[in-house]
Amino acid sequence: MGSIFSIYRRLSPKGKSAKIEDFLQPGINQVAAGYVIYGSSTMLVYSTGNGVNGFTLDPAIGEFCLSHLNIKTPVDGNIYSINEGNYNYFPLGIKKFIKYCQEKDEDTNRPFTSRYIGSLVSDFHRNLLKGGVFLYPQNERAPQGKLRVVYECNPISFIAEQAGGKASDGFNRIMELDLRSLHQRAPFYAGSAKMVKKVEEFLKAYPD
Repeated sequence: MGSIFSIYRRLSPKGKSAKIEDFLQPGINQVAAGYVIYGSSTMLVYSTGNGVNGFTLDPAIGEFCLSHLNIKTPVDGNIYSINEGNYNYFPLGIKKFIKYCQEKDEDTNRPFTSRYIGSLVSDFHRNLLKGGVFLYPQNERAPQGKLRVVYECNPISFIAEQAGGKASDGFNRIMELDLRSLHQRAPFYAGSAKMVKKVEEFLKAYPD
């Protein structure tokens, strides 16, 4: 479980009520973003555009202490995180990618490991540290995807890129998407750069 946040500079005049345009900015306009992850320990991971740092809550003093300095996600990984229960509804390219991950191939260190908690923050955080890719594709029941760009995809994409990773909707950089509504959704793939690029290759090679 976790909480995600994002910070932009407002476009509307100071002293006036905020407008929807203040929130519908592309992700590249973010000045800071991050998340708090809850579990056996509570951790704050955030970036102000100059790398990613992690702070762990010390309950004895009630303070967050720097525990993960300048986080860099592995360029490649061996973990894929996706709800395979929806396999029959996935685009063909994602089905092919999953089979690729499951195939045995010593040269590419396959088969990969499947790890899926069902929490965007938890799954992304593990892959950020260990190397992997989080996938939430569109499907027959959610043709536009399920995750919201403004307050889920964009902040996580900011963290991914600041840590040396990549985030995509399968064809486009998430943080360059044009936004038309506050709750706009998109397919989402984020994590190690090489693994996200491989997802894009499969989606382009096997269009529905």
